[in-house]
Amino acid sequence: MTLSLVVTGLTLGILVQDFSHAVAESGAASGPEAGKEAPQGQQPFSASRAAREEKAIQDARRQKLAEKEAALASKEQELKNLSAKLEALVKAMEENKKKVDESVKARSGDQKKQQDDKVQKMVKLFKTMRAEQAGQLIDSLHENLALALLNRLDTKTVAKLAPFINQPRIVRWISENLKGK
Repeated sequence: MTLSLVVTGLTLGILVQDFSHAVAESGAASGPEAGKEAPQGQQPFSASRAAREEKAIQDARRQKLAEKEAALASKEQELKNLSAKLEALVKAMEENKKKVDESVKARSGDQKKQQDDKVQKMVKLFKTMRAEQAGQLIDSLHENLALALLNRLDTKTVAKLAPFINQPRIVRWISENLKGK
């Protein structure tokens, strides 16, 4: 930027200098001081020309600086607006996350309650069945399900079913209960 200002200033200076030479030459031939030339080493109007050039350069710099400041202020305002939007989005996302978490928690609670209700129904079913039939059904269940069912049954019912259930299964159930699992 500074280089372009200097080049612009120099170009203006050269144009002004050429213009002042043209004016000086035309004035020298027809003015009252015709025949007199400017003292050697001095150019006419050099101090005021330099001052004008310097003022033009400073004005151009001020204008460029003002433009940059305005652009910077605009960008800063834009960043503030974007920051506010992002904060609002983050806040909204956090609220949505809380809602989803609450929903998942409620849903898992409902599912657990439903599962507990189903297991409780099975416990009632096995309590009402004849011991021989219940024992055969428990033997046909997967090992973990059979042990979970035996854990939910009361001791009196398990005692009635034990002779009809596979003995290693009953032994495993007893050992797990004794270990405190």
